[in-house]
Amino acid sequence: MNVDTLQDLADGRAVDTIGTVAAVLTTMSFVPQAWLTLRTRDVSGISLSMYSAFTVGVALWLIYGCLLGAWPVIIANLLTLTLAASILGMKLWFGRTALPALARSGPMCPGDRA
Repeated sequence: MNVDTLQDLADGRAVDTIGTVAAVLTTMSFVPQAWLTLRTRDVSGISLSMYSAFTVGVALWLIYGCLLGAWPVIIANLLTLTLAASILGMKLWFGRTALPALARSGPMCPGDRA
């Protein structure tokens, strides 16, 4: 590809298409996790710190999009925030019942004290 071809792509619909596909894929990537977590109520493999930081980050992206009036950023991050926050909420809600069970189960690793 030469510079003119790249410029034509940047000026045309290719850039919008790439952005749209990226937004749809990254947003929809949370659907399987949300569905699985809702169905199984198993949150043992979900990192509380990761989802907390991610949810705050997406909320900030949403605010950024609102301040710019950038509708693609707003829509993508609003949907992502909804899904990520639901997973975080399930981690907090379903995870609270797992804590007493973990406390009763004894040592997790060799050398741990009960």
